[in-house]
Amino acid sequence: MTALEAASALEVWGDPIAHSKSPQIHAAAYAELGWDWSYGRRPVSEGAFGAELAGIDGSLRGLSLTYPLKSVAFEAAATRDRFADLTGAVNTLLLTGDAPRGFNTDVGGIAADLRDHGIDGAPRARIVGAGATATSALVALGELGTEHVEVIARRPEAARPLIALGERIGVRVDVTAMDAVASARSATSPEVALTLSTLPGGTALPSDVTTALAEAGGLLYDVVYGHWPTPLATAWHRVGGTAVNGLGMLLQQAVRQIRIFATGDADEPLPREDVVVGVMRRALMGD
Repeated sequence: MTALEAASALEVWGDPIAHSKSPQIHAAAYAELGWDWSYGRRPVSEGAFGAELAGIDGSLRGLSLTYPLKSVAFEAAATRDRFADLTGAVNTLLLTGDAPRGFNTDVGGIAADLRDHGIDGAPRARIVGAGATATSALVALGELGTEHVEVIARRPEAARPLIALGERIGVRVDVTAMDAVASARSATSPEVALTLSTLPGGTALPSDVTTALAEAGGLLYDVVYGHWPTPLATAWHRVGGTAVNGLGMLLQQAVRQIRIFATGDADEPLPREDVVVGVMRRALMGD
């Protein structure tokens, strides 16, 4: 038995966590790879994270972290990869060494799935929302070669960190207030090839805003996958546009997590990775 085939336990933490699809796709990958690994879920609040992490006492190989734990996981990591450092968010902790190592696989997951949808090197793009997910989305766009991003935010001041991040990675970031979108779209703003929505599922926007975004927004890539179609996706469909959800991002970031859990390297492919990804995709879709 190899070191990878030996029994190991992994978990996803968050609050809430019962809805997570991660256990089914991780378990499918481990079974296909022949690894005696288990993957559970644990409800952990932001306030309880430190005590829970201290209490695992070497019993876990690694953790996946979701809302609201990515910032506290960042603080808990002794070392971090480049994407984690850029975003201030850690969604993966490797616990096999002397101290936790932190990674952000959301960036790579978004970029890989966008490539699967034919988006690679779009010079202009739009991000709707200015929260934590928007940070990973911006870095992913930078990885794809995007040069100019317009951020649509309810509160433009919330997007200031994105402007600063854009300067770090060589992407120009402009901000438009949500309530000014309709008039801005009817003026001189050009169309974009991609609109990436980071809004929580079910977020309702004024109809004139959704219509204006849809008419000049190219492909809608909505990171939501539990509330589909979203109001934005409905607007896209209404004008004959194409909208896709974030299931592919979930899959691709999980692939990178498993690489990390196996070797500590998010870029090191898994054995027979094409086959493994196919098995994970079928598990995700419920086949």
